Amino acid sequence: MIITLTANPSHDRTVALPEPLQRGAVQRAASVISQAGGKGVNISRASVSAGVPTLAVLPAPKDDPFVHELLAAGIDCRPVTHPGDLRVNITISEPDGTTTKLNSPGPQMTDATRAAVAETLRLRATPGDWVVLAGSLPPGAPPEWYAELVTALAGTGTHVAVDTSDAPLQALVDRLDVAAPHLMKPNGHELASFTGHDGDALEADPVAAAAAARDLVARGVATVLVTLGSRGAVLVTEAGAWHAAPPPTTVVSTVGAGDSSLFGYLLAAIEGRPPADRLALAVAYGSAAAGLPGTTIPTPQHVDPTRVSVTDLP
Repeated sequence: MIITLTANPSHDRTVALPEPLQRGAVQRAASVISQAGGKGVNISRASVSAGVPTLAVLPAPKDDPFVHELLAAGIDCRPVTHPGDLRVNITISEPDGTTTKLNSPGPQMTDATRAAVAETLRLRATPGDWVVLAGSLPPGAPPEWYAELVTALAGTGTHVAVDTSDAPLQALVDRLDVAAPHLMKPNGHELASFTGHDGDALEADPVAAAAAARDLVARGVATVLVTLGSRGAVLVTEAGAWHAAPPPTTVVSTVGAGDSSLFGYLLAAIEGRPPADRLALAVAYGSAAAGLPGTTIPTPQHVDPTRVSVTDLP
């Protein structure tokens, strides 16, 4: 099973423009898509499509339309009572694939909600499961909360994956000696933010990205999956490092591509595939997501890992 925590869920609205965005102008949208979103929710959507059992944990009122939408989509979820309205995130998508995101902060998280979320995860996690801690943290949650959750889940026998950025990512890195997850999934710029490298340089150079990721492996992280946008992704473990180049893709929207890549890796891991095959499926899922509109998450029918080229890295 894949258990996801979306700590700061959002109603995602994607506005597709028929022409480039013009600041200060009035433009007509080609389409508007609204969907319950968040990184963990996206992974649970992909799980349902692939037939993998999943449970979505999130702070939200039980009667919120967000929760009803997930249930209607076949996603089993455990909403934890949380005061305040869920945030709304807006994505503006241009014809060339350029996306502009306007993310609101979300409601204030109370200590009681945070404790209830942690207890829900602990009670639901069983040996062999993957628990995914994903996305930003809402106001009121301390930056080190993900690190605390990794530590709290250490005795459950689950595998923990973390995909976050900014202060929560730095707080996790600062505590790797006691809170090293099984999997971290930074992008090139996120990896650069705590390794002292240049983000653009890591995005452009898979060898450099792998070298930077090895520092995390040396500090106790079992696996590091670094997504590199159009350059594909790099996977690093104690056993080696690999780079996967994506197939030619007409980019429609990059929103959700990283989440899809993480799911592709998890799916292959659950199926017991070797590291290179896990990376190939991760990149296949990510590139498929980039070719779909809005926050649309690919199904297995969209994905073809045989079109992904994987090479060993020094």
